Amino acid sequence: MVATRTAVVVVGAGPAGLTVANLLRRAGIGCVLLEQESRAFIEQRPRAGFIEEWAVRGLEERGLGEQLVAKAPRHEKFEFRFAGRRHAFHYGDVTGQRHFVYPQQLLVTDLVAQYTDAGGEAVFEVSDVRLHDLTSDSPAVTFRTAEGEQRIDCDFVAGCDGARGVSQSYLPPESTVKSHHDYGIGWLALLAEAPPSADGVLFGIHPRGFGAHMARTPTVTRFYLQTAAGETEADWPDERVWTELRARLGVPDGPITEGKLIEKRILDMHNYVVEPMAHGRLHLAGESAHLVAPIAAKGMNLALHDAFLLAEAYEAHYAGDPTRLAGYSDACLPLVWQYQEFSLWLSDIFHHTAATGENPFAARIEEARMRRLLGSPAAAAAFAELYIGKNADL
Repeated sequence: MVATRTAVVVVGAGPAGLTVANLLRRAGIGCVLLEQESRAFIEQRPRAGFIEEWAVRGLEERGLGEQLVAKAPRHEKFEFRFAGRRHAFHYGDVTGQRHFVYPQQLLVTDLVAQYTDAGGEAVFEVSDVRLHDLTSDSPAVTFRTAEGEQRIDCDFVAGCDGARGVSQSYLPPESTVKSHHDYGIGWLALLAEAPPSADGVLFGIHPRGFGAHMARTPTVTRFYLQTAAGETEADWPDERVWTELRARLGVPDGPITEGKLIEKRILDMHNYVVEPMAHGRLHLAGESAHLVAPIAAKGMNLALHDAFLLAEAYEAHYAGDPTRLAGYSDACLPLVWQYQEFSLWLSDIFHHTAATGENPFAARIEEARMRRLLGSPAAAAAFAELYIGKNADL
């Protein structure tokens, strides 16, 4: 076994892990980044990319957002399509803030390059990752590569390896609460080789189910369709997909442009939060600690919020102040729960109109909420601030 030592081992090279690793390197704190997949894989894996302005400014202020700010399109409005009509919602006018559209794989590519080009140590394609002695002063991480088994002794482990990673499993069940919510539906995520049908986001609220349109490039469009629980991609041949997109998103003056479907993937709609987000010398960030369904496009933003706070807490520790690390979980969780609440509320707006046959009362209540949102400036302002995350406190 090859043994080495560093200050912090970061497990997982997603937005959270890469942000933490970059900030530690810039602060002169020793760090090794471990990733199960290859570098080529994580730089090409398609993921959503709505980044709120506070998160973009946080990256920019820390020297990590140059490419994003230079290249990302900005969105400051979207459109509800409801009851056969178009309803534009200009949240930028209300909040003064925008979304930056930058698919996660592009941000990952930028952050990997910044870390490795500056001499940061990263090990890709690792397996059998195990964490050891997390409640001691000398934790360690062991793993395998093509060269054999390796061990890194460290001061801390940053668990940023997501919902399917190993880090979360090291939280002791007797002192950990994992709160979970299942929406009871799925979303069919689609990529189409088709020009966007609008210059921004469309949210279709329809008795047949929710639909969404998100412009990606001049020739590629992302779509989502609400599906019943248990449905698979095989239940959605191309003809059915386009029939439902036309029904849920089309309006007389706003047809849907069709094209070749190049991705179909069913997403299970559920949320969870792990509390506390730490155990001994292990600190979780991103989807290792909490998952929010893509209903409100909050996941990557929360991952960046965690990463900023965690990196700053490590820096404070090495500067002689241990209180930031001790309070890390408590600092993260208010925004986590704020975004969870908004996701749940928005889900009611998006999905329950489709319940007309099962629960007409609930469906009509959601229609009333939609009318209030579209007709009340006060309701619109409150919604806009949560939608853009304007109150995120860094």
